[in-house]
Amino acid sequence: MSGSIIIAGAHVWAGAERGFVKTDLAIVDGLVADRPAPESKRVDGDGQWVIPGLIDAHFHAYATSMDGLENERGPLSYTAINSTLRLAAALRRGFTTVRDVAGGDIGLARAIEARLFPSPRYHFTGPALSQTGGHGDPRSQHIDVCFSGGHMCEVVDGADNLRVAVRERLRTGAHAIKIMTSGGVFSLADPIRNPQYSADEIRAVVDEATRRESYVAAHAYSSEAVMHSIENGVRSIEHGNLIDSATARAMAGWRAFLVPTLAAYDAMDRRGTSIGLNEVSLAKNTEVLSKGQEAVQIALAAGVSVGFGSDLMGDLEDDQLAGVRLQVAASGAAETIRSMTEVNAKLIGDASLGHLGAGAYGDAVMLSANPLEEPAVLWDENARELVIQAGRVVGGASERDDE
Repeated sequence: MSGSIIIAGAHVWAGAERGFVKTDLAIVDGLVADRPAPESKRVDGDGQWVIPGLIDAHFHAYATSMDGLENERGPLSYTAINSTLRLAAALRRGFTTVRDVAGGDIGLARAIEARLFPSPRYHFTGPALSQTGGHGDPRSQHIDVCFSGGHMCEVVDGADNLRVAVRERLRTGAHAIKIMTSGGVFSLADPIRNPQYSADEIRAVVDEATRRESYVAAHAYSSEAVMHSIENGVRSIEHGNLIDSATARAMAGWRAFLVPTLAAYDAMDRRGTSIGLNEVSLAKNTEVLSKGQEAVQIALAAGVSVGFGSDLMGDLEDDQLAGVRLQVAASGAAETIRSMTEVNAKLIGDASLGHLGAGAYGDAVMLSANPLEEPAVLWDENARELVIQAGRVVGGASERDDE
C-alpha cells in the first residue's frame, strides 16, 4: 500500500551539485509529486533535512552466520525467517532499497511484494557463481566433502554450465548475476589477489546476462582480478580494495562501477574474534582493511562511479551505518550521499530511485541536522526523524517512541 504525505518547509536534497533547497516535498500515492493530495498527511519540516531513501548495493539477507557452510546448508526456513529481521532493520536505518548480491530468491521477493513483513525494495541475484576452490566454495583445504551449492553461492565450472546457471537465475526473477573473480576474506582455500574464472567463462556469463538486459557484478579485490573482470564485460566491481590508479582509469573507461564495502572489514577487525571468525579470514581481512578507503579515493579521482555497500555477515549486520561513517571519512558527506542514492540507483538501473524529483519513488529520510555540516547524522540512527517508503512512515523518531 502506498501513501500520501507532505513535508512542509524542509531542506530537501536536490543532488550533489545543488545541495539542499528549502521547499515542500509532496508524495502522492507513493510517488513524488508537484503538489500534494488533499488527504495527505502533513509533517512540519522546518529545521529538518530530507535526503532520498538510501540504497545498499551490497546486502546479504541470507548471511545468517559467520560460518560459510552454515550459511549455505543451514535450514532454509531459518535463513528466510532470519532474513526478514535483517531486512526490516535495514529499512529502519533508512535503507529503503537493497541489492542482494549472493543470495535471495523469488520466494523472498514475493513475500516482500506481498508486504508480509517490512522490507526495503529488494533486488536479488540468487546464489553467486564460483569456480571450484573459488571465493564461493566454503570448504577448507583439508575437508573432503562434496559441495555444489547452497543459499548464497553455487559452484559452477565451464562456460556451458555457467550459461545454464545464468538462464535459470534470470528465469526465476534475478535482477543481476553475481560471480566471484578473485579470492576473498570469508573463503578458506583461495589467495585473495588471484583472478578466478577463465575469460571464456566470464564472457559466457556476461553474454547471457546482457541478452536478457541484465548485467554482471563481480567480487574482486586486486587490480589483476578487476581488469580480468571489466575486460570481459563485468559492469559492477564489488569491494576493489586493492586497485591501483591505472586500474581505476580503466574502470572509468569501461564505465564500470565500484561498490566499496567498508563496513565489513572494520566490523570483522573489531568484532571478528569475539563472534568466532576463523583465523584464515581474520588474516585475510588484515590485508584489505587499510586499503578500502584509499580505493574509494583512487576510484573517484579517476572518474569512476562509486556506490555504497555493506556486505555484513551474521551478527555483524548491525554495523551497516558504520559503513556510512567510513565512506564519509574517505570521500566526504556530499559524495557519500550521492553514492548511496544517485550512483546506486544508476547501477540498479531504475530512474525512479535515488532522487526526490517528480515521479521518483516516495522514499526519503528526514534528518535532524544538515549532514553537510554535521555528517554524523548520516550514521546516527537516532538522527532519523522519519524514514518514509512509498509515502508511508516506516521508521524514525515516532516509530521508536512507539516501541
